[in-house]
Amino acid sequence: MDNPIPQKLVILGSTGSVGSQTLDIVRAHPERLCVVGLGAGNNVKLLAEQISEFHPRFVYFQGDQTLAPPGDYKFTDMQEMATHSDVDIVVAASSGASGLPALLSAIKAGKIIALANKEALAMAGSIVMPLAKKHNAQIRPVDSEHCAIWQCLAGEKSIPSRIIITASGGPFRNYSQAELAEVSVEETLMHPSWKMGKKITVDCATLMNKGLEVIEAHWLFDMPFENIDVLVHTQSIIHSMVEFSDGAIKAQLGAPDMHLPIQYALSYPHRWDNHLTPPLDFSQISKLCFEQPDMTRFPCLKLAIEAGKEGGTCPAALCAADEVAVDMFLTERIKFGHIPLIVDAVLSRHCKIQNPSIDDILCTDAESRIIAKKIAQQEKLLCC
Repeated sequence: MDNPIPQKLVILGSTGSVGSQTLDIVRAHPERLCVVGLGAGNNVKLLAEQISEFHPRFVYFQGDQTLAPPGDYKFTDMQEMATHSDVDIVVAASSGASGLPALLSAIKAGKIIALANKEALAMAGSIVMPLAKKHNAQIRPVDSEHCAIWQCLAGEKSIPSRIIITASGGPFRNYSQAELAEVSVEETLMHPSWKMGKKITVDCATLMNKGLEVIEAHWLFDMPFENIDVLVHTQSIIHSMVEFSDGAIKAQLGAPDMHLPIQYALSYPHRWDNHLTPPLDFSQISKLCFEQPDMTRFPCLKLAIEAGKEGGTCPAALCAADEVAVDMFLTERIKFGHIPLIVDAVLSRHCKIQNPSIDDILCTDAESRIIAKKIAQQEKLLCC
């Protein structure tokens, strides 16, 4: 039977897209979930609203503490929050390398982790997964693609022979290279299927997101890169598939809505009622289409897969370079087509450390950010 005792949550990245949707699920299931801590970035206004509604015991945000929202809580860092003895589940939804220390601390504390920080696993999968095994910490994937794979593998005793990760193709799937060079920030943020944060939406448009998901799948499911495929599926109804040695293929289908994978990561092994995700109406689905991704027009996918195969600190350099380049694009300092140029240049200059420590990964992250900014200046890519 379902456990009637509410699970106590810490949400790291509570003001972001995944964090906000996690709180939707808490609202829908107040008898099952209780918010103990909220960790946020600079969106103090939204954080103040969340504090007023959910009354967390612990709060963290970046910036001046004199601007702290009102409330009866303890201001604490995300690592302390994620390891507190009263916490059952840590929702790791903060993006980039900044979320890595808290994730590692939660793992060492043996917590259940609903993982939505794809960069953390892409950068440090060789450290994260063995550490989780050592400390008996559950890592439950929140990404819709990895949650789909996880659901397809449930109850299976056989090792899958292939994983197929689906991609919407983004808003520019049919654009020529000349057209891609001129796309605006506004156009890029108009994703055809999903509602997400700005950074991940840009990554979806460049297909960098799919490359990071390939690296994640490699670590989460112990699958060789050669056995992980990416297929463009414009309807975004099949979220991923798993093939077995007998030729059987299992797929997880659903509306393109993040509430379902987030809720499953919180409810596992149970399934709760879900009134947030619209049901599929198969009578309105005329066909399901698939095609190979074009790595010539969208080189970020190829760069990410190659960095994953290369291993070591290469994925950390990739993630750092991409984060800097995407930020430059969002602030209109570079063009869309400059993103893969910067990432490629950073990887070309990177000196790989084969078996990195966490300090090696964090140093690579910091150094690659500096190099990415220098490349943008040296190659005269900056628009102003």
